[in-house]
Amino acid sequence: MITASIPDFREAARRRLPRFLFEYIDGGSYAETTLRRNVEDLSRLALRQRVLRDVSRMDLSTELFGQKLALPLALAPIGLAGLNARRGECQAVKAAENAGVPFTLSTVGACSIEEVAKAASKPFWFQLYMIRDRAFMKDLLAKAVEAGCSTLVFTVDMPVPGSRYRDYHTGLAGAGGLKGAAWRAAQAAQRPGWAWDVGLWGRPHTLGNVAPVLEGNSGIEDFFAWMRNNFDPSISWRDLDFIRSEWKGPLIIKGILDPEDAKEAANLGADGIVVSNHGGRQLDGVLSSARALPPIAEAVGERLTVLADGGVRSGLDVVRLLALGAKGVLLGRAWAWALGAGGEAGVTKMLNLIEAEMRVAMALTGTTKIAEIDNTILAGE
Repeated sequence: MITASIPDFREAARRRLPRFLFEYIDGGSYAETTLRRNVEDLSRLALRQRVLRDVSRMDLSTELFGQKLALPLALAPIGLAGLNARRGECQAVKAAENAGVPFTLSTVGACSIEEVAKAASKPFWFQLYMIRDRAFMKDLLAKAVEAGCSTLVFTVDMPVPGSRYRDYHTGLAGAGGLKGAAWRAAQAAQRPGWAWDVGLWGRPHTLGNVAPVLEGNSGIEDFFAWMRNNFDPSISWRDLDFIRSEWKGPLIIKGILDPEDAKEAANLGADGIVVSNHGGRQLDGVLSSARALPPIAEAVGERLTVLADGGVRSGLDVVRLLALGAKGVLLGRAWAWALGAGGEAGVTKMLNLIEAEMRVAMALTGTTKIAEIDNTILAGE
């Protein structure tokens, strides 16, 4: 099928991936109210069109955390996304490098830090959760340093996993043992392209960074059991001292929705934050990223680098988040859908599409540089 927009990539991924994988990437928590708000609140932001401005020379580059980027973008960390294509994170990191933007490897990605480092030719970002087993965390951070990861994204909005009903409906969660495995196998059999490319030739089907502590128990049920047992609900701001003692590079705190929490992150020396509600996958009913972003940017924008994610379905949405105060935007589902639709080539095409849409939005709002994008390009602001 023709993939001329982010929704096109979503539909192509839906057709190619087993249902349990597609719904895992696509879904949110509970009634998915926040998932919808992320998209709807961004789309409602009207842009202020300007005319007769010289926009013949345009520069979309920026600098984040000492790294020169071709676009103000990064690929966000997404667990299990590497199962969307054969050794998926290794394909995605190559596409990101070619586009001049960072790729962020999830703690619970299919490929390990070492495997992605072998596929990459430039430093990539690494995402970490707070885990009960601090020795495991220290080991992961040491591996990230050895692999040359440039930036750490520390996700703080998941002391406990959210309840995602779609995963129960597909057998990804709640259906253990042989019954769950058979259910998922039947779904995979309905997607022969994926079954051949990933199911057969994409092994091992493990979570590369977590596999050593699972001690051979590498099924999906083992992964979810490990998550429930090892994510740390006792996490607090003082735990940043532990992270800082093990990580000396740029530190980004991901999962901030409140200005007071943003101030706390700034006070404790974070280099950046991501205004994020985990793509609507954690606490349903909270603010969209678009609604939460402006007061946070106003509160701490001069003290640290404010990034944002959530609801981005076009290059216009990237420009909207920049106008609301973000200095950069993390793409989540967009790259996971593109990976599922077409592997590395799909992610490359998606990033090219985002860039082209950004150029149109900037030209028609009279801006030629990323630094010129602010709330003056929003109608009514």
